[in-house]
Amino acid sequence: MGVVGEIEEKLAQLRSKESGDSAPVLRTSTMTHLVWAPPAWLPQARATLAGLHDSHPARTIFLVPEPRRTRSITATTSLHAVQVDGEREAHAEVIEIRLCGDAIAHPASIVLPLLISDLPVFCRWRGEPEWESSQLAELVGVVDRLVVNSEEWRALPGAYRSVATLFGHTAVSDIAYSASVAWRSRLAERWPGIARAERIRVEGPKAQALLIAGWLRSRLRRKIALSHRSAELVRSIHVDGDAIEPPLGEPPSGSDLLSAELDMFGRDPVYEAAVRAAG
Repeated sequence: MGVVGEIEEKLAQLRSKESGDSAPVLRTSTMTHLVWAPPAWLPQARATLAGLHDSHPARTIFLVPEPRRTRSITATTSLHAVQVDGEREAHAEVIEIRLCGDAIAHPASIVLPLLISDLPVFCRWRGEPEWESSQLAELVGVVDRLVVNSEEWRALPGAYRSVATLFGHTAVSDIAYSASVAWRSRLAERWPGIARAERIRVEGPKAQALLIAGWLRSRLRRKIALSHRSAELVRSIHVDGDAIEPPLGEPPSGSDLLSAELDMFGRDPVYEAAVRAAG
């Protein structure tokens, strides 16, 4: 029996164990959720998933590349209880596959048989991709949306030129861009005066600063100078020395940001233009 057959058998055994002598276990999935999670990112990926089960029940497949291991592919499976319509209890499936050897370069051969038919496929890619790698190319060819977070990348702003090459192949979204939506709304409130802006200063994560500046450049269709001061969250924005009023409320959590991305389908031309301007 191959690894896919073993995974399906383990899931069937788990469902049988959960049901006991009562009614069969109700499974619910709104999508197949792939997560490319190198070992260093796996704890964060699991924590984010824990906040998603009720809002986006899915068959979640963690793909964990372990290039230093030579052992064959291994997989673990689990079921997680979720609430459906606030009343019924159902179970979402979680599959964790550790890839080594040639399997790292060719994950699609394992993923394709595990996709749920007729449901969308999302991939959350943790860390910065190897842009020319076969694994990225294969998964881009499988998914309906690739979700990244450029705050996890080191090669900025150059990596924005790399991610822009994927726009013609699948829908792409960036959590760093989504995290800045409240600040971008504040900037939009400055219209039409902001049309004359010459420079912007952002105190916050580098990725958000670059994308905010890229968004403003792409909307105004001209150069805007950017100065940046590092911080864990966006704390302040000044346009031509004038402070922008901060948005109200607390910043959304990582689970909330990913949840919003999983509600979106199709390409976002405004985001794509911001990325090109940021790069």
